[in-house]
Amino acid sequence: MKLTKNFSLNELTKSSTAIRLGIDNTPNSEHLVNMVNVCCHILQPVREHFGRVVTINSGYRSPKLNTAVNGSKTSQHCNGQAADFEIYNFPNHDLANWIKQNLDFDQLILEFYNPKEGPNSGWVHCSYNLDGSNRKKVMTALRINNKTSYKPGLIK
Repeated sequence: MKLTKNFSLNELTKSSTAIRLGIDNTPNSEHLVNMVNVCCHILQPVREHFGRVVTINSGYRSPKLNTAVNGSKTSQHCNGQAADFEIYNFPNHDLANWIKQNLDFDQLILEFYNPKEGPNSGWVHCSYNLDGSNRKKVMTALRINNKTSYKPGLIK
């Protein structure tokens, strides 16, 4: 099932953890509507602007899958409102910066990016709220002393 021209339901629900553990990761109709909106307002504009394949690392997560991957209990992934993604061989910092400057979003997080590790270190997390309550909150997730720390803005 296609959610937009370049993105499928399978791409946004596939999880190696769910497959390995036998977890059902089927979204309900509300989640599906949210996923279509993430694709329409975030992923498809990224794909069209850069003209390159956008790889989805994580999209929708059922509550059981979210627990299995140690996701936040308030993760927007559980509502189909968020995706983690990247473009092969394109700096994730630059991708996040383009989204920040050009798209409407709720949260944009540059997660675990380290330019010393190459352009595809880490990934970009972005969420979208259909109801228009998008906060345009921008953060960078860093590992400090083996703990995840969130800092405001995009840190290179």
